[in-house]
Amino acid sequence: MSATLVIREILKDTVSILGVELPKKVQIEPPREKKFGDIATNIAMLLASTLKDSPRNIAKKIKDLILERHSTHIEKIDIAGPGFINFFLSKSFWQSEVLKILNKGEDYGRSDLGMGKKVLVEYVSANPTGPLHVGHGRGAAVGDSLARILKFCGYEVTTEYYINDAGRQITLLGKSIYIRYKQLFGFEDEICDDCYKGEYIIDIANKIKQELGDALLKKEPNDAIQFCSQFGQDLILEQIKQDLKNFRVLHENWFSEKSLVAENFVDKTIELLKQKGLVYEKEGALWFSSSKFGDDKDRVLKKSSGDLTYFASDIAYHKDKLDRGFDLLIDIWGADHHGYIPRMKAAICALGRDKQDLQVILIQLVNLLRGGKQVSMSTRSGEFVTLEEVLNEVGPDAARFIFLSRKSDSHLDFDLELAKQRTMENPVYYVQYAHARICSVFAKAKERHIDISMKPNEVINYLTLDLEIDILKKLNEFQDIVLTCARILSPHMLTFYLMELAGMFHQYYNKCPVLGAEQKELIFARCYLLMAIRQVIAQGLYLLGVNAPERM
Repeated sequence: MSATLVIREILKDTVSILGVELPKKVQIEPPREKKFGDIATNIAMLLASTLKDSPRNIAKKIKDLILERHSTHIEKIDIAGPGFINFFLSKSFWQSEVLKILNKGEDYGRSDLGMGKKVLVEYVSANPTGPLHVGHGRGAAVGDSLARILKFCGYEVTTEYYINDAGRQITLLGKSIYIRYKQLFGFEDEICDDCYKGEYIIDIANKIKQELGDALLKKEPNDAIQFCSQFGQDLILEQIKQDLKNFRVLHENWFSEKSLVAENFVDKTIELLKQKGLVYEKEGALWFSSSKFGDDKDRVLKKSSGDLTYFASDIAYHKDKLDRGFDLLIDIWGADHHGYIPRMKAAICALGRDKQDLQVILIQLVNLLRGGKQVSMSTRSGEFVTLEEVLNEVGPDAARFIFLSRKSDSHLDFDLELAKQRTMENPVYYVQYAHARICSVFAKAKERHIDISMKPNEVINYLTLDLEIDILKKLNEFQDIVLTCARILSPHMLTFYLMELAGMFHQYYNKCPVLGAEQKELIFARCYLLMAIRQVIAQGLYLLGVNAPERM
């Protein structure tokens, strides 16, 4: 249990004696400056009105009760300013962190925050009309890492890819392929402005020619376009799945939009909304009263032409998700879908659930840099760099770590040259090298026949240097960091944490001899400390979907 959670439990017990509960908005966290202790809280100020006393008097009562009942690991408690309570924990408390990490191993930092709550994380879901580009890669990294973190925090997680295989964009794919196919036989059909123009379209047309020859030319154009649509999307989806597999992303479910249409589920969902009095007809179209649930205006479900809108399909899809028994739906979308959030939350409310049961994570654009110049990524124009190309150039470790290095709704500059460097300037190398360095220490210990014979609890009290205690404090933060990532639905804080921990280790490695320490007990103590650091780095990298190499 982290220091903040330990203090939280102590405070919860203490204020119960005063006849009150722990305030929901209480702050229990490391202070900005070391002089204010290890953990600080504003609890006394929050309880002033309830207990009808001054914050400093309340702080003193809390301090006295804690020192009387929970003084084992508390070195001292200070009251500062208007009533802040600052806790200074003993060295033995921090030293014991090594034992916790070594005893729990891969379970260190695991929690039951989710309490088995069923969560569906739907992400990537790119139209099967072209290869995945680096923007899709960022969404894939966020979705996969978030799923790992939520599972680690006690949620029952299912991952899903929604295949947009119905509608205009699929027809347009077929038309694009068919035009290129005809051009291969000398026809002078011009590629339309809305058509997909990437080189991959020509490749697909060539594959059809190799398999069928000129057979499509003998078909009715609409039939030929329909064939090209299915052939093209099958090939593209196969490549998408392979790219994601190479990126260490494996969706458990692949949900087809076509299945909603085939089972008439969209019309059934519209009928349900009608029965609730939430659908009306206007100008020949069917409208959903989304403004009743916080949207800025009502939305069309079925056009006057009789065609269903994407929104209608999306409502039906989310109803299907809810019908499958999920407690929380997490959708990961491109940032350009920001305006779509209120209407989808309105739909969730209309279906009888709380709007908070749908959480949407937005993925901002990636600025891919090559030679200092930004690379265009438009699937229509064909001028884009695919995820496959990026993986071939920098590998999945660097790509995933960099994608996760900033909050997903912030713009990200992805420097290809930096990602390939095997230097400390490369963030993923910096963290992985810390893990590999520790492994090399134990390889040297084996070469020198150094047998770590003493048990950890017999030597951890030799870890007394300020830098050692600081590292122990940083290790202790791991569970808090993972819990925060789960609560805010963002893995980016974990990358920052690992870089800070790796930086502290590199500093320690350069300053403090491990195998060359002057005492046998100190050698063993520092080896155990390194084991703990290695375990936390490896677990953190796993949650990011990044390898922890033993050699580099």
